[in-house]
Amino acid sequence: MVPGGPYHRWVATSRGAGFGVALLVITACTAGTSALPSGKGSPAAAGSPPPLASVHVAVEQIAKLEQPVALVVRPGDPALYVAEKTGRVLAIHNGRVGPTPVLDLSGEVSLGGEQGLLGIAFSPDSRYLYANFTDLAGDTRVVQYAMHGRTVDAASRRQLLFVGQPYANHNGGDLVFGPDGDLYIGLGDGGSAGDPQDHAQSLDSLLGKMLRIAPRPNGDRPYAIPSDNPFVDRAGARPEIWAYGLRNPWRYSFDRTTGDLWIGDVGQDAWEEIDRLPAGAPAGANLGWNLVEGSHRFTGDPPDGAVVPVYEYSHASGACTVIGGVVYRGDEIPELQGAYLFSDLCLGELEAIRLGDGDHVEHAVLGPTVADVSSFGEDADGEVYVLSLDGGVYRLTRG
Repeated sequence: MVPGGPYHRWVATSRGAGFGVALLVITACTAGTSALPSGKGSPAAAGSPPPLASVHVAVEQIAKLEQPVALVVRPGDPALYVAEKTGRVLAIHNGRVGPTPVLDLSGEVSLGGEQGLLGIAFSPDSRYLYANFTDLAGDTRVVQYAMHGRTVDAASRRQLLFVGQPYANHNGGDLVFGPDGDLYIGLGDGGSAGDPQDHAQSLDSLLGKMLRIAPRPNGDRPYAIPSDNPFVDRAGARPEIWAYGLRNPWRYSFDRTTGDLWIGDVGQDAWEEIDRLPAGAPAGANLGWNLVEGSHRFTGDPPDGAVVPVYEYSHASGACTVIGGVVYRGDEIPELQGAYLFSDLCLGELEAIRLGDGDHVEHAVLGPTVADVSSFGEDADGEVYVLSLDGGVYRLTRG
């Protein structure tokens, strides 16, 4: 099943197909007292960039793996590190895939539609690798390993987080270190459809949330809670919560120039959304699910101060699941500077939006399509990569 698709559907009819099914061919915030770390600029690059519709791009395959779902870099290391849904992390260096897995969890991960090894991240000092996966019981685990060269020290494994999953879907799974050096963990609402247990709006649940932790031991806890997390002092609320009201944040990223946090949050049956939490805005943002789907009423009225998506699109054209991406900050395609790149699993088109003055959002389809697109990543220079569940790892280039 796709990330966040209805529990009983398959991609051939709408959203929700198995991760390995190929359909296409390659061709503002409230609540809380703290804020995202301040950035260095506005959403769009200075000056007047050319219209996105005039930008032409292509994709170049650099590797073929098994259901890749995440691509990250390790500070000070030229290799690209890619997580496969089936449990391995592999390094790609100078166009070659390393012969030895960096990490192999193949015997530990559940492999249902939305399960598996779902996210990885390196600590800012490059000493540790973090992995987010669903175990054989289908529950979420976030673990830490010390690095030894380009492989992990298996004996160093330390579990940071365990979250029971009531259903097999909506696991989230991304891991990203923010500009503040803290680890952001995105979790879906626990699954089924419509968030039947109301996790996303409940501050006593970790599901349907963006969590923020400092991944170092603190007393008897395997991680520390940043003191400026928004619900640290609220009775009945989990102090790990940074933002809430998420359905299934399938890929999110920080703009390396501004510090803004961009989230692709998978919708239910009608709308897909992209959210932006600006650097410096108050923490504790409510993104609205399950009261609203995107900006549209779902089970109730929008909560006071709910974040409104910067962009949303319907399923009318055959779309099904947003695949969140990154803000382009590379040099190879300067016309894309400041544009947010994303896709949809069922359409596979590479798309871009750029925020303008007021509520204006410029949108364009960039040309290439990628079958079963699963994720985006960027290298140390800000150049962008696109992953496919068919196995392809692609680099974005000029068209």
